[in-house]
Amino acid sequence: MAIFVTGGTGYTGAHVAANLLERHGASLNLLVRARDPQEAQFRLWQAFQLHLEFPLFFEYLQTRIRIFRGDLTSPGLGLGRDEYDRLVHTTDSIIHCAASANRKSEESCLNVNLRGTLEVLSMARQVEHYHGLRRFSQVSTAAVAGRRRHEVVTEDLSIEWDRSDYDPYARTKKFCEHMMRLLLPDTPTTIFRPSIVLGDSRHPETTQFDVVKGFISMAGLPVLPFRPTDKIDIVNVDFVADAIATLHQKDQPQHDIYHLSSGIESQTFRELTNALAPAQAKRAPVFLPVLEPLFSNAVNFVSNRKGPVAKSAALMNVFMPYLVWDTVFDNTRVTSELGRRPVPFSQYSYSLLKFSRQHEFEYPYQPWPVVARGSAA
Repeated sequence: MAIFVTGGTGYTGAHVAANLLERHGASLNLLVRARDPQEAQFRLWQAFQLHLEFPLFFEYLQTRIRIFRGDLTSPGLGLGRDEYDRLVHTTDSIIHCAASANRKSEESCLNVNLRGTLEVLSMARQVEHYHGLRRFSQVSTAAVAGRRRHEVVTEDLSIEWDRSDYDPYARTKKFCEHMMRLLLPDTPTTIFRPSIVLGDSRHPETTQFDVVKGFISMAGLPVLPFRPTDKIDIVNVDFVADAIATLHQKDQPQHDIYHLSSGIESQTFRELTNALAPAQAKRAPVFLPVLEPLFSNAVNFVSNRKGPVAKSAALMNVFMPYLVWDTVFDNTRVTSELGRRPVPFSQYSYSLLKFSRQHEFEYPYQPWPVVARGSAA
């Protein structure tokens, strides 16, 4: 029997899958969108290069990973009848990581987050019917808390249905949580709500560049339109992945919802810029929060134009609401249960920015080794 992990070729999903393989000895069923088996294996190899050397990856591929070529948003996950039955009958639990984080596209979020989650929940009900489902874990987002300012939010008080949502991503993820509760009323479930996931504290390499680009754009500005004492809740992906894998594998987690965040220990803008400035041999920026409305309007205007500057502005425009809300998400539950805390962003931010710049925001993917190509299924 295996854990069905969706989103295994994505940034967070690959971290979770690698953690399950390496630290928990788990077998995995992975849904991969590809035209043929070779492309599916190559896509998975690209996703796992941050975590495994090829010989070990290839060993897992032969012994503990089953690839199902399908599509999250297609009926029956895009699988043929026999493959769908095989997935159902070999799955003992599910970690649903896959999502569209396109915060500007209502269509993408509705299609992937709502429609895709409904397909996964339908499959989960089949597993429950035939042999029981040990656990269903949903990777949501702390942003389901909606529009807030200057708050510390706890898990049980996050969702208020009459509160405005920040964007389509947060709105659809909130409904995904609701669907899970309605459709799996008798299944043990766990909801994980990460805050801003940015970088791995263990090494500078990353394949997630959009958020990094936004931060680099702001890191180079001499003036920032933020309050220097505002906190920004950034959490390292290795902490997030370990929390998801560890708590999913526990027989009885202490709670059913966890914030995967830095909580009240989140760092302020001043702490982050004071750490980055000397590392870059630059002077720390001046903070002028009175410029926030003007800056937001300018970013919005430029983001609708064309060119590289417009692309940077578009990224900043998407993340601006999350930068000015001065809201953090209490992480007492997860830190108490794991017995450790996230690594402060200032401790690894410069190495992350340096790697991203050196590689021009593209990960140097390795090809599939020729010696193993003939044995690829």
